[in-house]
Amino acid sequence: MTALSANLLKDETSPYLLQHKDNPVHWMAWGDPAFAKARTEDKPIILSVGYAACHWCHVMAHESFEDEETAHLMNAHFVAIKVDREERPDVDRLYMQALHSLGEQGGWPLTMFLTPDGHPFWGGTYFPKESLYGRPSFRYVLKEINRIWREERDKVATNATAILSALSRESTQPQAEATLTLDITRDAAQIFLRAIDPEHGGLKGAPKFPQASLFAFLWTMAERDHDHRLADAVITTLTHICQGGIYDHLGGGFARYSVDARWLVPHFEKMLYDNAQLVSLLARVASRTGNDLFHHRIEETIGFVQREMTTPIGAFAASYDADSEGEEGKFYVWTAAEIAGLLSETDFPLFAKIYDVSPAGNWEGHTILNRLKSLPLLDEESERRLAASRQILFAARTKRIPPGYDDKVLADWNGLMISALADAALLLARPDWAKLAQDAFAAIIAHHWKEERLHHSWRAGRLRYDATAEGYAHMITAALALIAITPGGNHLVLAEKLCAAMIDHHWDAKRGAFAFASAEAGLIHRGIQGHDDATPNANAVMLRNLAALHHLTGDPAHLDKAHAIHRAFAAEAINNPFGYASFIDAFTVLADPVQIVMSGREGDPFGDPRFRRLIAATGTNAIIQWIADPESLPAAHPARHKSSGSQSRAYLCRGQVCAAPAETVEQVDEALALLRVH
Repeated sequence: MTALSANLLKDETSPYLLQHKDNPVHWMAWGDPAFAKARTEDKPIILSVGYAACHWCHVMAHESFEDEETAHLMNAHFVAIKVDREERPDVDRLYMQALHSLGEQGGWPLTMFLTPDGHPFWGGTYFPKESLYGRPSFRYVLKEINRIWREERDKVATNATAILSALSRESTQPQAEATLTLDITRDAAQIFLRAIDPEHGGLKGAPKFPQASLFAFLWTMAERDHDHRLADAVITTLTHICQGGIYDHLGGGFARYSVDARWLVPHFEKMLYDNAQLVSLLARVASRTGNDLFHHRIEETIGFVQREMTTPIGAFAASYDADSEGEEGKFYVWTAAEIAGLLSETDFPLFAKIYDVSPAGNWEGHTILNRLKSLPLLDEESERRLAASRQILFAARTKRIPPGYDDKVLADWNGLMISALADAALLLARPDWAKLAQDAFAAIIAHHWKEERLHHSWRAGRLRYDATAEGYAHMITAALALIAITPGGNHLVLAEKLCAAMIDHHWDAKRGAFAFASAEAGLIHRGIQGHDDATPNANAVMLRNLAALHHLTGDPAHLDKAHAIHRAFAAEAINNPFGYASFIDAFTVLADPVQIVMSGREGDPFGDPRFRRLIAATGTNAIIQWIADPESLPAAHPARHKSSGSQSRAYLCRGQVCAAPAETVEQVDEALALLRVH
């Protein structure tokens, strides 16, 4: 057996790839050796993309990749490449777009067939071992693709050319003449409102995803326009998410999505990026409403992240699997008998009533703990008893075999969690969460920032791959969020360095936007989009970041690029607001920026009553900085010449207008009148 006629995944760092190192399939990692082998042997490439927490990836692996007959077909007729979508999101996004261009629904595992030069010509997602529900068996697909490759090569070339043309059209379409306005943002909010499930929250129907970007935008508009209908929609949604089965009521943290319309039955995987976005949104809403439920869920979820997701270097791991012992959700579900055997005779009835526990169960004969039938919190004594019962069950659960854990440290997802922790620390005055965010940011810079460039993934002492545009964008957001809670820090300098590197490696001057993949990634297509996926789009994030950096530094180049991004995607955002919630939200910062400047020799983000009052009024929508003297502000900053010296003052500015400097809380209250002007 030659070196290239064997499974070559044993030296990879990705837990997902390592799950496949013992398959009889001769897997290779994405890279030049795999493509060279395909060219030399004149074989098509089968590209399989998944991730460690993916249930259906495990199913297909067990059915097909562990099967000797299927492996023989793959090895004989294809070069097999296995990719972790979390480790190579640029590869995943490119070929997922290719699948969409074929009119197919996306999802994982992603199964694509490529020419030896990487051009896709056909694909799908999960294929069963035997034909099922109208889907062909995987072995049939392999045989048919092999036949077409040998006998109808012209069809392969035609398909590959058509797919590449479709990809190119999406990223190079001319900029339509369109401009977002604040009135258009209000229209978008009303469009979203009509699509929301009035009973359960979330978008109508099933499955239900948290859609944190969409609801974050609705909260922005609710605060801007004092629209109680928008606020109620967000609160209803978050209440059901926080009390549903999608939330882990014992250990904290949110699952990826709910398969039903009530938020009862989760897809049990826990992803860092979902928890980050929900913590940030919950903190915004909790700080404004004082909602105790949301406070509890923030505390518990950050506790979960600190306890179970924090790696030895101080940054955060990627995910927990949906499966344990080969069964989806087994770690999380209970029988009534199990719970009754752990709780006292007096505590079990209360717990069973509140958490929907019954002998029949609520999912496949088991119980997914939830409080959907008891949404409001109970009296203090009852909640104390429930908390004690949860601790007993949590302790018992720790003795079970846990789900798989993916401890890759990803720059983009860490940026999201660092921002969320910084937001929660700022809004809820929690210096301990600030420290967690600061330590994680320092860890990413120490391990992922090398030679003036951000890298994507770190695990087991090895740094892999260039960062994507989202990696840069979310780490810049993290740096800006840390400015607000770290007087005297160097986060603005680091944000500027990250921004410069992002422009060098990702800016497309022709389109006036950032490409997802770096210029050096060597992909057949880099991808330039503005729409959100499970995380906010890099161009949307940078629309906000560049606007903020302009006000913080005075550099007009930042504002020029922000306006270019706006021009690139405004028409698409107007025509398809559901895909552009983050972009529309970011536009409000570009169009109507609010700034808080705290001047003086000493800064206390958690104890200064003036700052706390300003944060209570503005939330995380303000651009915040701490300075020793207003004279250090950019020359064109509206607060620069308001006063000077070491006297501690607070400045609230909107656009190019600042209220009078405030030395007292009473003066801050007077300054807040500036926010009431529309």
